[in-house]
Amino acid sequence: QVQLVESGGGSAQPGGSLSLSCEASGGSIFTIGYMGWHRQAPGKQRELVARMTTGAPRIYAESVKGRFTISRDHAKNTVYLQMNSLKPEDTAVYYCNVRDSGVDYWGQGRQVTVSS
Repeated sequence: QVQLVESGGGSAQPGGSLSLSCEASGGSIFTIGYMGWHRQAPGKQRELVARMTTGAPRIYAESVKGRFTISRDHAKNTVYLQMNSLKPEDTAVYYCNVRDSGVDYWGQGRQVTVSS
């Protein structure tokens, strides 16, 4: 069983930066297939933002390429999302997603609000 603890997010002005982190307890580098972030804006479907899959290139949504960076600390079993040049359309609840031993786990979500 994997438990996810998310932190970060909050409010920023357009052009600003925020970061998110997600620590996975109960998993290991040997069983975690991928770690990543999704987001869901009001009235919209949840969408993939970025993902790091073991042994594969990082994946980013087209809308965040060049602005967001996903990284992972294997020793801490933690995945990070650095969000720069934020836009109002980045406003959403961001969810950590981890696949461990073929099972998907989700965090509770962190609100990110971008407004002037």
